[in-house]
Amino acid sequence: MAEAVQRLAGRMSSPGIGGARTIPVLALGFSLNAFFVFSYVVCVLGYLFLPILPVEHSALAIFLPGFTLLNWRSFLLGLVESFAWGWYIALVFGPLYNYFVGRLG
Repeated sequence: MAEAVQRLAGRMSSPGIGGARTIPVLALGFSLNAFFVFSYVVCVLGYLFLPILPVEHSALAIFLPGFTLLNWRSFLLGLVESFAWGWYIALVFGPLYNYFVGRLG
């Protein structure tokens, strides 16, 4: 049981059937958080400093409910939601992947 908890926390990565490696969920969560938060901040900075770019920044509202361009409350809400999406994906995808690697190889 302790080994399964450590593997879920990302401290261990064991080979599945056929030598396929499992994904450490904790490491996946932190890396997705960093990616989504970085991408969000770059998008907002692009909106502020490069407004002539033909990018529809208001499309963020599709993925980040409650987000509007742009005030401090909305910016912080977008950061929190980007962080939450990273953990949501990690906590759903990581265990599913690890399950199927263990079952199917």
